[in-house]
Amino acid sequence: MLSAALADGRAVLTHDRDFIRLHKSGTPHSGIVFTSVDYDSQALAARIHAAVSALPSLAGQLVRVNRPNPPPAP
Repeated sequence: MLSAALADGRAVLTHDRDFIRLHKSGTPHSGIVFTSVDYDSQALAARIHAAVSALPSLAGQLVRVNRPNPPPAP
């Protein structure tokens, strides 16, 4: 999948930790966005957008987008 995305100039959005290993091994890619599981898809999409928009390019980048910790109970 990573090579197909590279050929198309596309980043990969994933929950699969194997892509972190591929990035660390130096495998060329057009960008990997790794996210933690979050069932609030709108909030996740907003965090992804903010993280990706802050970069000049995704090429060769590993971007981690994590779900925030819930506030502590009172």
